[in-house]
Amino acid sequence: MPVRLTVFLQDSKATEFSDVKKIGDELFYFLQKKEIEKAFQKANSPGNSSSVVQNVFLEKALELGFQSEKKNLFSNIPTTNLRPDYYKKIKDSGIIIEVERGKTIMNNMDLLDMWKCHLCLHADHLFLFVPNDLKHNHNSSTYDCFKKVSDRLSPFFQKPNFVNVNSLWLFGY
Repeated sequence: MPVRLTVFLQDSKATEFSDVKKIGDELFYFLQKKEIEKAFQKANSPGNSSSVVQNVFLEKALELGFQSEKKNLFSNIPTTNLRPDYYKKIKDSGIIIEVERGKTIMNNMDLLDMWKCHLCLHADHLFLFVPNDLKHNHNSSTYDCFKKVSDRLSPFFQKPNFVNVNSLWLFGY
């Protein structure tokens, strides 16, 4: 299955949004390659961790200027050791990349990622990678994880539920 993308947007007039869009579009274009699609299919196998998924596009993320597990982005809150998978500063804001796999829905990791971006004083944009289809083990049935996450997070971008995340780029792999 090809990589899917849905963008939820609150403020396209944010000064940094054109830069975020350029990066998001370039990343999505890269992810459309057949060899990337095949690598994602292999990485999204039961038992694999999100780090296996990250490795599929890590080189491109680093090329785009993202830093792994940037520290001190959450120094304003009492939760310790909180960091994103990847971060890139854009003007007075930034982008957080979070990559999920098996625990996306069952452990509410998609909601945790949204919460992290909401709290981060240095990022107003979230690139969230989730499986298109998820199968927890070889005997379980597959479900459309991308749709579930999209349905769960879309209300945050609708009145009256706005969060202070300007854009969510939901990538389905």
